[in-house]
Amino acid sequence: MTRHDLPEADAFTRTYWDAAAEGRLLVRRCGACGRAHHYPREFCPHCWSEDVTWEPASGRAALYTWSVVHRNDLPPFGERTPYVAAVVDLAEGPRMMTELVDCAAERLRAGTELEVCFRDGVPVFRPRG
Repeated sequence: MTRHDLPEADAFTRTYWDAAAEGRLLVRRCGACGRAHHYPREFCPHCWSEDVTWEPASGRAALYTWSVVHRNDLPPFGERTPYVAAVVDLAEGPRMMTELVDCAAERLRAGTELEVCFRDGVPVFRPRG
């Protein structure tokens, strides 16, 4: 059975997914404008430069917004409901879509400090501390 919750790496994103499998979060940084971005792209979405490189991220983030998903018919997500889908602001600057784990949804607040952890080689976030 195909796992719909695991990405298929291609030649470009393999570096990102290999690092995640090792418990490391990467972002791309532009050598021209200096800004970091996520999701990984071969060019800078801010200035369009192709002078971008991989860089380790700190793994720190702040919660920007979230939604509690109570129904998802696509395996294996249905087995995880309810779960928290979220957008977080990485310490390096970019926003990232993710899932929050190890937290009670009713305790979440915008700005909650988070840290990355990994589930099956995919970065997810949990409250810090």
